[in-house]
Amino acid sequence: MDNKVVTRFAPSPTGFMHVGGIRTALYAYLWAKKNNGTFILRIEDTDKEREVEGSIDHIIESLKWLNINWDEGPNIGGSHEPYLQSQRLDLYKKYAQILIDKGLAYPDPYTEEEVDSFRTKAESEKRPFLFRDHRPASTGVSLGGPENFEKWDGSKPLRFKVPEIKSYHWNDLVYGDLSAGPEALDDFILIKSDGYPTYNFAHIVDDIEMGVTHVMRGQEFISSTPKFLSIYEALDIKPPLYATLPPIMGKDGKKKLGKRDGAKDVLEYRNEGYLPGAMINFMALLGWNPGDDREIFTMEELIKVFDISRIGHSGAQWNDEKLDWMNKEHIKKLSLEDMKEEIFKYLPEELKSEKIISIVRERVSKWSDINDMLEKGELDFFYKEPEYEKEKLIYKNSSLEKVSENISKAIFELEKINEKDFTTDNVKNVLMQIANSLESRGELLHPIRYALSGLDKSPDPFVIADILGKNETLSRLQKAV
Repeated sequence: MDNKVVTRFAPSPTGFMHVGGIRTALYAYLWAKKNNGTFILRIEDTDKEREVEGSIDHIIESLKWLNINWDEGPNIGGSHEPYLQSQRLDLYKKYAQILIDKGLAYPDPYTEEEVDSFRTKAESEKRPFLFRDHRPASTGVSLGGPENFEKWDGSKPLRFKVPEIKSYHWNDLVYGDLSAGPEALDDFILIKSDGYPTYNFAHIVDDIEMGVTHVMRGQEFISSTPKFLSIYEALDIKPPLYATLPPIMGKDGKKKLGKRDGAKDVLEYRNEGYLPGAMINFMALLGWNPGDDREIFTMEELIKVFDISRIGHSGAQWNDEKLDWMNKEHIKKLSLEDMKEEIFKYLPEELKSEKIISIVRERVSKWSDINDMLEKGELDFFYKEPEYEKEKLIYKNSSLEKVSENISKAIFELEKINEKDFTTDNVKNVLMQIANSLESRGELLHPIRYALSGLDKSPDPFVIADILGKNETLSRLQKAV
């Protein structure tokens, strides 16, 4: 018996990729890779009215940026192609015919207006509207067997006939034992009059054909599970295992994250300069925990430790500050070359020096922060002599004379350093010897920092001096004196 794990991510191309969808894809990917299984990308594009042009390319681009790579699917192929539902219509008709032959599907004889009238009457009588209460037996369409069926020619919607009105019980890998009463079952549409299947039918056919063993999904699908199970039962096929994921909550933690709450297209995070590894790390921990205090993971580490049993029940709160912190931690782990390549994308030519990399790295949480630094002029002092008010050179209650004297001492000692040895460490050693002899180190370090940068907040003066070089450093200090 083949027990290979097969998972899938099956988005609809109806707009941008929400982080909730990405997390579903991630968990499905991690579980497949953890078990040496197969991860499939399938596009559920049967709702043509809601389809947004370019969405399929957008889905693919989003997943590829995050390194969630599929084993079967668009642009790759596989043994179950095609992977766009709109190209699999004959398959759905095949399964529909199986249900017709069993007497478990029938053409809907009613107009939309007639169905609306049934619904309105149910509401006025304060009872739930169930289509199965209006099965067309009275129209002469027998549901006793295929030989008595009105032939379905595709001009009318094809409805599923619930074979048995009963309660359903099932085990969810996250939420445990779940159940629903007979009121959850109804005669729903399998294939619409436009020839396209509904989600409720198509995804079941595809999961069967592709051998899907585990389905990761949102809470909104729990209420529809009895419908799904009744289809599997009608086809005499064992359903996959379901793992229902907790919702991702907005920043206030009170409601599900939506567009109005700041939910963004996942590629916006790429454009803002977040690392794909940091995004994966952050989203993995939105609803799942590794069982210890670790917070920083690579994709490979997540694959090793991921387990469905550690997915939580309660909603996970989106937190931009936590994401920024995590991204900064991932930035620190980049090689010098990778960091240089990313940082130099944002810097003007005059600032493209390896010496500036450590400065930028320490002051950004994401690469787009570099743009903010440039706009605020926080890096101007590296290639422009700063202009400032002399009063700001004074540390607390120091006198002008004392400040001038301290800077002059620094100039005298720094001049002794050879130009090639004018490094961060050597400058620091010289300046700290002078600073330690004073009542407060700030009496020297504050005016030195301000004289070199012209900013109230800047990197250490030793680092700035290293970047500026000996001549420019001494020139700016002399100007301060």
